[in-house]
Amino acid sequence: MAHPRYNVDSFQFEPGDLLLLYTDGVTEARDSTGTFYPLAERITGWTENDPDAFLDRLRRDLLHHVGGHLNDDAAMIVIERTATPRA
Repeated sequence: MAHPRYNVDSFQFEPGDLLLLYTDGVTEARDSTGTFYPLAERITGWTENDPDAFLDRLRRDLLHHVGGHLNDDAAMIVIERTATPRA
């Protein structure tokens, strides 16, 4: 594709929000039937507000989906927006 088209979205990133960045190894992870890991479906409704707790739950859930072993590399980073100090 010579000139790929990209969509640009904006969203509020409020104090306490988490931002998840991940590689395709996460969403392309397959279970024994060949079903891709449904990332958005899985994390919707999770209430972890600590980046480490969120990543731990995501890692455990992903490994459970694939039966304990990933066939590709997967990287995940969670960034938390902290409260802005008042002047």
